[in-house]
Amino acid sequence: MIPWLEPDTPFPDVSEALRDEDGAAGLLAAGADLSPQRLLNAYRHGIFPWFSESQPILWWSTDPRMVLHTERLRISASLKKTLRKVEHSRLTDQRWQIRFDSAFEQVMRACAAPRRDGHGTWISDDIVRGYCSLHRLGYAHSIEVWCDGALVGGAYGVSIGRMFYGESMFARVTDASKIALVYLVHFLRQHGVTLIDCQQETPHLASLGGAPISRVEFICHLRQAINYPQIEDWQPLALFTD
Repeated sequence: MIPWLEPDTPFPDVSEALRDEDGAAGLLAAGADLSPQRLLNAYRHGIFPWFSESQPILWWSTDPRMVLHTERLRISASLKKTLRKVEHSRLTDQRWQIRFDSAFEQVMRACAAPRRDGHGTWISDDIVRGYCSLHRLGYAHSIEVWCDGALVGGAYGVSIGRMFYGESMFARVTDASKIALVYLVHFLRQHGVTLIDCQQETPHLASLGGAPISRVEFICHLRQAINYPQIEDWQPLALFTD
C-alpha cells in the first residue's frame, strides 16, 4: 500500500517505493498537488509525477533509473550530416533555428499530442499548468527546433543546479527531436552538467546512449549536482568549430 499525500505531507523516502514483486515498481505515493514547491521538492529527491488523466497524481522513483551521460550521447553519421546543415542554416539564412524557452507551453502541448501509434499521453492540462509555473520561475526549459518559421520539434525538462531532468520530446519532421536533444546536451555539457535523468528505460533512449543506473547511484549524483548555482544564460551554442 502506498501512502496518500495531503498538501502538507512530505514525501516518503524513495527506498519505500514499490518493487517488482509488488507490481507498479517504482511507485512511491499518490495525492498532493503539482505546485512549483511540490514539484521542486520531488525532483530534488529523485521523484517525478507520472499518471493518466483518470488517475490521481502518482509519484515515482524508479530503480534502476534511465540516464544519459552527456559525454556518451550517440550521434549517427546521418544525424551529424543533418546537424551540419541545420547549424549552417542557423548561422546564415536562418531557415532552421534553434531556440530555448521561446515557446515553452507550445512544446509541452506538442509533446502531449497523440502519437502515430494512436496512444494517448500522460501530459494532462494539470501537468502543463504545473510545469509552466516552474518555467516562469526559471526551473523548466524548452529546446525548440524551428524550420521556415514553424515549430517542428523540441523537448522540455527541469533544471536544478547541474542536474537536468528530461521530461518529453516530439518531432514533426524527421530527426527534429534528436536535433533538439543534441543541442541540449551540448549546452548542458558546456555548463558542467554530466547526467540527464531520463526516468524510464526505452529502446529509443538506449539507441542514443542512455543506460540504466541504480537508484542509489542516481540519488548520490543528484544530491551533489543540485547544490550548484542555477544555469541562467539559456542560449543555444554552436555545435561545430570548423
